[in-house]
Amino acid sequence: MTARVDHAVTSGTFSLDGQIFDVDNNVWVVGDDTECVVFDAPHDVAAIRQAVGDRRVVAILATHAHDDHVRVAPELAKVTGAPILLHPDDRVLWDLVHPGLAPDGELSDGQEITVGDTVLRVLHTPGHSPGACSFHAPSLGAVFTGDTLFAGGPGATGRSYSDFATIVESIRTRLLTLPADTVVHTGHGDDTTIGAEAPHLQEWLTRGH
Repeated sequence: MTARVDHAVTSGTFSLDGQIFDVDNNVWVVGDDTECVVFDAPHDVAAIRQAVGDRRVVAILATHAHDDHVRVAPELAKVTGAPILLHPDDRVLWDLVHPGLAPDGELSDGQEITVGDTVLRVLHTPGHSPGACSFHAPSLGAVFTGDTLFAGGPGATGRSYSDFATIVESIRTRLLTLPADTVVHTGHGDDTTIGAEAPHLQEWLTRGH
């Protein structure tokens, strides 16, 4: 069956370091007509389930554990029966959102997750958070970057557990090395491509964010 990328936008809040912000989050669903994976579970289970339809959810893949990306992950896991997978370096952030409740499994760099006939390769891309991961789908010409890379540059690094030098190194070595025509599906806002972002690396370094 032909693989496809489905998309939903959910609205809610992001909170960390005592601050709360209103945010719109992208939810990406990748799979065929039978099964799929869901990237992140931000605010609204009903909206995510609508994007999933009647397909079996193979896994809920957390790009990172900020609350606006995993807030309804346990509820989504309960109604779909799918495991929540998170890189262990982000457990400290997960525990702020869901104390006493562990994810179902771990993500690791280089791990491959197959859904339908699509292979997703896990890229550990720390910086926005310690365990932030991106997911490369070569057959779809796409990478799902969470809050690591956006149209216009790196994700924010001005809060706890983040680091600008680390995120830039992740982008430089793990993402900008992908084919230029790779579509970047982000955690917030519009898509971009690797080719559109790569020429601006020095600008990001100069501005420092």
